[in-house]
Amino acid sequence: MENFTPVAALVGGGLIGLGAVVLMAFTGRIAGISGIIGGLVGRDWSWRLAFVAGLIGGPFLAQLFSGQAAETTVTASTPVLVAAGLLVGFGTRLGSGCTSGHGVCGLAHFSPRSLAATLTFMGVGAIVVFIVRHVIGG
Repeated sequence: MENFTPVAALVGGGLIGLGAVVLMAFTGRIAGISGIIGGLVGRDWSWRLAFVAGLIGGPFLAQLFSGQAAETTVTASTPVLVAAGLLVGFGTRLGSGCTSGHGVCGLAHFSPRSLAATLTFMGVGAIVVFIVRHVIGG
């Protein structure tokens, strides 16, 4: 459990929740990333662009203030990453939203649909990790 960082996880989760509350309070919008990205080509794009810029710029600000760069290692091949991206996009369309929209905002609104979607996302994710790590051996 060398990567177990409960304080960082608690702070990060709190910031995600705070961001979702602030977005809802000031714009009345749900902080669902798939909907925000999907709406970038529409009329109401300025706040969406600012939100995405914050997602991209956040790690750089964290590095600036902490003095430490986050280490990221991607070991999957390009075809695997492309397939994973397509499957995530398909699942997001099929589930009418993503984990941030359903899992953070939908559950906070006690939405039964979001509960079902989040349980499905998490269950399928756990099954895929088990298969990849223990059956296939990746």
